[in-house]
Amino acid sequence: MNVLLKALREDFALKDLGDLHYFLGIEVEKKPSGDLLLTQRKYAKDILTRMGMLKCKPVSTPMSSTEKVSQYDGDPLGPEDCTRYRSIVGALQYVTLTRPDLAFAVNKVCQYLHSPTTAHWTAVKRIVRYLKFSENVGLLIRKRSPMVVSAFSDADWRSTGGFAVFLGSNVISWSARKQPTVSRSSTEAEYKSMANATAEMIWVEQLLGELGVKLKSRPRLWCDNLGATYLSANPVFHARAKHIEIDFHFVRERIARRQLEVRFIPTEDQVADGFTKALPQRKFEEFKNNLNLVEKTSID
Repeated sequence: MNVLLKALREDFALKDLGDLHYFLGIEVEKKPSGDLLLTQRKYAKDILTRMGMLKCKPVSTPMSSTEKVSQYDGDPLGPEDCTRYRSIVGALQYVTLTRPDLAFAVNKVCQYLHSPTTAHWTAVKRIVRYLKFSENVGLLIRKRSPMVVSAFSDADWRSTGGFAVFLGSNVISWSARKQPTVSRSSTEAEYKSMANATAEMIWVEQLLGELGVKLKSRPRLWCDNLGATYLSANPVFHARAKHIEIDFHFVRERIARRQLEVRFIPTEDQVADGFTKALPQRKFEEFKNNLNLVEKTSID
């Protein structure tokens, strides 16, 4: 580190402020083991204050797994409430920098920014109530972790795709979003999600290469759809895949060049499941554990 700082001082005027503790709303706590805990407790409390919900009743999940939110539910909000809705949703988007457990729920309410209703506002308030419940939860980054890149990709029949990219045991990138085009089958939706995850893994590989980090093995992608797994490895275009845009098929090229390995994983073990749907409490807790999301008090 001293060598790096010395080299930077030759070209830039800088001041060493010591270990990182707080940056752009993200609190960084270093453990004796060298592990880092990233939290946004102060930022979360600011949202609760803005909403007037500091003493609200907390809930254990950000979205109900039984009730569905649609574009046509509820009554349209007035101009002032629409502005408030967009402001709070934008703030919640920033919380997802350290809280991947909120990614799906926040992405869902983002889909109604153009015309929010009372039902969508209720969904936002539930997310904030969950934020109250989990305000001490943070993302744990372990110091000792193998230099292996892996990813889990998933999609649902409504073409909502999600993935989580890991460096060793640490999740370093994630996504939950609607795919730009509606897929004709679950296999197509899963295949497109695999392509998005692969593109992210390529970026991670390139970044690590620029940092001089050598990977111990080729990246591995886990998918819970057998059709998409076979499609990614088959050099022959199936009839059902002819309509899929050609830019998604670079996954095959990576596999052919032995730069990527695709493996099947049972749905019950799919880490990315919580990026594509609302989960019941027990499954949601498993989802959080798999992403290294922990209570601050549990590791003190």
